[in-house]
Amino acid sequence: MDTSKLKKFAQFARRSLREQVSAKLAQVLSPSSAARRENPQAVKKLEETIARSGGQGPVIERVAYTWFNRFCALRFMDVNRYTRIGVVSPAEGQFQPEILLEAKMGHLDEEVVPPQTRQKVADLLAGKSPSHDGQGEAYRLLVVAACNAWHQAMPFLFQRIDDYTELLMPDDLLSGNAILAYTREAMTPDACKSVEVIGWLYQFYISEKKDAVFEGLKKNQKITPENIPAATQLFTPHWIVRYLVDNSLGRLWLLNRPASKLAEQMAYYIPPEKPETDFLKINGPQDIKVCDPACGSGHMLTYAFDLLYAMYEEDGVDPAQIPELILTHNLYGIELDERAGELAAFALSMKARARQRRFFNKRIKPNICVLEKVSFERDELDEYMSATGRDLFTHELRETLQQFSEADNFGSLIRPQLASAADALVTLETKDMGGNLFLAETHRKVLTVLRMAEYLSPRYHVVVANPPYMGGKGMNGRLSAWAKENYPSSKSDLFAMFIERNLDMALPGGAVAMITMQSWMFLSSFEALRSRILNQNTILSMAHLGARAFDSIGGEVVSTTAFVLENAHKPDYRGAYLRLVDGNSEAEKMEMLTKAIEQGRTK
Repeated sequence: MDTSKLKKFAQFARRSLREQVSAKLAQVLSPSSAARRENPQAVKKLEETIARSGGQGPVIERVAYTWFNRFCALRFMDVNRYTRIGVVSPAEGQFQPEILLEAKMGHLDEEVVPPQTRQKVADLLAGKSPSHDGQGEAYRLLVVAACNAWHQAMPFLFQRIDDYTELLMPDDLLSGNAILAYTREAMTPDACKSVEVIGWLYQFYISEKKDAVFEGLKKNQKITPENIPAATQLFTPHWIVRYLVDNSLGRLWLLNRPASKLAEQMAYYIPPEKPETDFLKINGPQDIKVCDPACGSGHMLTYAFDLLYAMYEEDGVDPAQIPELILTHNLYGIELDERAGELAAFALSMKARARQRRFFNKRIKPNICVLEKVSFERDELDEYMSATGRDLFTHELRETLQQFSEADNFGSLIRPQLASAADALVTLETKDMGGNLFLAETHRKVLTVLRMAEYLSPRYHVVVANPPYMGGKGMNGRLSAWAKENYPSSKSDLFAMFIERNLDMALPGGAVAMITMQSWMFLSSFEALRSRILNQNTILSMAHLGARAFDSIGGEVVSTTAFVLENAHKPDYRGAYLRLVDGNSEAEKMEMLTKAIEQGRTK
């Protein structure tokens, strides 16, 4: 995939959308604006949000990326014909979006466009409603209607638009210089063959913000919680993803199904040196739980989807049922950044739709948990406990409810005190607090924390990740102090803390597959971490990549290693070690890895 065009577009899109949203914001907030007359509630909510956010900047940023995500998603679905009619794309040989041309001919999909909107669109296009740009206004209404129509199938990306998000939608969507024209130019049919395009767009969209954060580091400005996603996001090359998933998820399947043919489609799989008898047992593919605790836009999970699909096929499951089973039972993602979490859920939905035409009708929501900070007032929990029953509230449960007050800073590194939140969650979900005005919000927050805690429980057969990289010098004061207290053996960098955390999240005998900085292998500051791995776990394989494994990062900045650990101590196990430090690019290292694996198989 040619990513240079995608990078140029995504960076331009962020600047352009922020400018347009900012201009619309000034227009909407002016004392005599039409929005104040026609949508007073939306304007009031907008002003409240600005005050709560500490200024206009965060609101502009949020609305800009919301529309970016939606425009890219609609374009991807248009190209792959998942939309019944092109929403942002023209029909072949035409210039305007198909949905607008159809509307001009009087054809409006009643399932997509509600009656009131249909009348407004018709009046605007017929010139019956006063407007300086009737066609543009009509199209904006059609786009909003399309987004709302997708709400039922994908509520995580297409939240209902009935507030200031619509008011701040860019004005120009139809000209040759409109954001949608550039979206179509960058997201070509060839680029949209793989949902991987969504991940690249996300990385490039936040790349300039990432650069600004690192410029700040040079001036000793610490990375604040709101900047952690931008500072630590790095899209993983597909061949590294395949190495990690083939040798964790794929390996688990082959150990349990020695006669399986799955190895034939796993180009990066390294078979054990000799047959194994001591391994994590599964009855079938539905048992397997795979988690990416820093999932970004979902690249690891989308490839795991492909392997799991093949496993279900081998097990004789009806293909029409497989996508739903995978998203319901097998794949779990955890993410700090809301926009990345939305795209991860979207990417998995697209994988499912590609395999099952009627998938959208099933209303399946992928298991992607976006962590959020939740805090309680001192007396708030006491009142809630009195209303719901104090017997349920053990010390561990109460402690767990307090652990997420800085979830935006600590993320998946939080270890819930409650071993399993499932029982408490099931009990509390049955409580109806809707009639108690004061406790309804507390109830919502308690359930939110318990759902996050359940995702962070040690229950996964496979944990796979490209975790965030951040050394102690970049950590803000709270994160640094918390790391020293909670991760003394790996406190020097977030990636090392994630090695420990991922081992905690895996079942005994489960696999942890990661790509990280290579420094934990050598530096004295990671000696305790190395000791833990060598004395409590087993290295199944390691591909030492060194520098230049990521073409998107120049020079020697990031030197990495990819590896697979088993969460069990097998002192006699001989792992496979591949030295790939001499390759000068992704392509060279990929070729070296493939050759090394092939040579190992033919020995």
